[in-house]
Amino acid sequence: MRKRRTLLGAMAAAFLAPRLAAGQQKTANVVVLFAGESEDDEPAALSFYQEMRRRGWSEGVNITYHRLFGKGSRTYVEGLASSAAGSAADLVVATTGSLAVAVLKETQTVPVVFLTSIDPVTIGLVDSIARPGRNATGAYQVQGDAVMARYKLARELLPRAQKVGALYDRRTVDVGRLKKVNQDAAIAARIDLDAEEFTNFEAVAKILARYRRAGILAVMTVPSFTLLARRRELIGLCERNGIVLVGHRVEFAEAGALLSYGPEIAEAQRRAAAIADRILKGARPAQIPVERAVKAELVLNRRVALAHGIPIPKALLRRADRIID
Repeated sequence: MRKRRTLLGAMAAAFLAPRLAAGQQKTANVVVLFAGESEDDEPAALSFYQEMRRRGWSEGVNITYHRLFGKGSRTYVEGLASSAAGSAADLVVATTGSLAVAVLKETQTVPVVFLTSIDPVTIGLVDSIARPGRNATGAYQVQGDAVMARYKLARELLPRAQKVGALYDRRTVDVGRLKKVNQDAAIAARIDLDAEEFTNFEAVAKILARYRRAGILAVMTVPSFTLLARRRELIGLCERNGIVLVGHRVEFAEAGALLSYGPEIAEAQRRAAAIADRILKGARPAQIPVERAVKAELVLNRRVALAHGIPIPKALLRRADRIID
């Protein structure tokens, strides 16, 4: 409790500083919450900041961003969410659904803009897509057929992989639906799915070691706050076990997954920035429909493919939106 109060006091002072320095000039104070570490997550938010600048919000001039990083710990995130909710923020931007859920448990008044790859109605962020009805709205990355496409891509790149693994986070709100969607996609791609559940990240190492002993060559990621925040550690564990990762977000390919396929994160961030702009200009989150980001992107990591001796078909290279060498 004392640590939380100390953090809250420090944040309150930080929020007041730009207002005092500007003499009575109004400066928008925006808290941006990230799941992991600054060196990984801050670059991933570039499209959000660029769109905010395009809409007239210049950092250090008329807006101040207070970037808070969860370090991959749900417990730590809860403290950050409490501090953000109790601060003088004009807006909180939550870069994952789990972060947004944590903030909404602490406040019903501070406006929240979220980005999530999980249905925001299912996890209780909004009453409906069209009418959020609360103090939160944002951008929803529609998975749609992306899950099916990932399994087909895995089959195309790894024709010898008759069985692949999947990691489910028990603490993800709609884990039951995610399990069904992945199982259906695996069946359609004629892949035997070996699924494992975990509660704490420490269990992932044991799961991957078992996968190695079972001869499993590839593992699919499923939406999870923990896996996203600790993706570099996950990649390291996969490398030690001779396993390649197939990610549902571009951040995994950037960290060292063989490929990622899913909704384009940049589109979602631009949509979230457009919503943030409206809220900072006086609109109420409850009346702003959740934006659906539907554009998909395929990112191939050729460096990882070469390291594992995996040939990438030329046709697939031509289809890729981005290739990491």
